[in-house]
Amino acid sequence: MADNEWKISHSSTTQVDRFKITIDEVLLANEQTQNFSYIEFRDGVCVLALTDDNKVIMLKQYRHPLQSTELEFPAGMIEEDEEPLYAAKRELLEETGYQAEEWQSLDYFYPSPGSTTEKIHLYLATKATKIDDQFLDELENIEVEIVSMKDFCKLVEQGIFRHGAGLACWARYLSMSFN
Repeated sequence: MADNEWKISHSSTTQVDRFKITIDEVLLANEQTQNFSYIEFRDGVCVLALTDDNKVIMLKQYRHPLQSTELEFPAGMIEEDEEPLYAAKRELLEETGYQAEEWQSLDYFYPSPGSTTEKIHLYLATKATKIDDQFLDELENIEVEIVSMKDFCKLVEQGIFRHGAGLACWARYLSMSFN
């Protein structure tokens, strides 16, 4: 066994709504056992979408776990047997009514690898134009907000935009300008 791996002596998984909660009893390097729990759920996507005039498309929506309304980028879970890019295009259209001409992968990241298995694929969508109304799920109440790059930067700087996947998209987008 490698120094950085734990041996699982027992594992149990419980399905709770859209989440699987797993509890592993692990044998540590010092031969002690410890329970380690984490949440398993499907991979997701997040989209930094820019209009023809380089404005940022954001969502404003209520998030019950935080009991607050948050600014976010279009995002969502990848459906079973769905490719990440297809899911990104679907989420952008469903949540905003926008479609983009150009798409670029910004890779992926793990938002919380100490407590979840979640992997979020990041995309840059450019030349986005409104083609339809939103197609929202029953629990979604989303307002679309379009802001200039300058105003978006202020939202990030002031700590108003706190969407983790959105910030990861933004960081990857900014890093592209240095290459």
